[in-house]
Amino acid sequence: MHDDKQIEIHSREYWFKVVEMLQQNWALIDKDAESDACTIFFINDASGVFDRLSFSAVKDAMRALQRNGFASFAKEREAQKFIAPPLPPYYEAQHPNGPIYSSGRYWS
Repeated sequence: MHDDKQIEIHSREYWFKVVEMLQQNWALIDKDAESDACTIFFINDASGVFDRLSFSAVKDAMRALQRNGFASFAKEREAQKFIAPPLPPYYEAQHPNGPIYSSGRYWS
């Protein structure tokens, strides 16, 4: 069950992190149209956006994702054989443990 509020995300350059057997957290870095600032949207397997983090530069967002165990899906050919990214439309969702990344609980 989810809220019907859809979220527009333009990027399709997926990042992923395996969190449990058969469960991944996905991320998309959506760049601001007028600057290098961006937002990382964290998405569950069912296309629900459950958290966000803002960065002043895309390169900083990419480094932060790598530092926190996320990998570029495009570069992980082996993973592409077993998992598929969540597709639009994306919608507002809640994570059972709250805002796990923006709270700093699972983000360094």
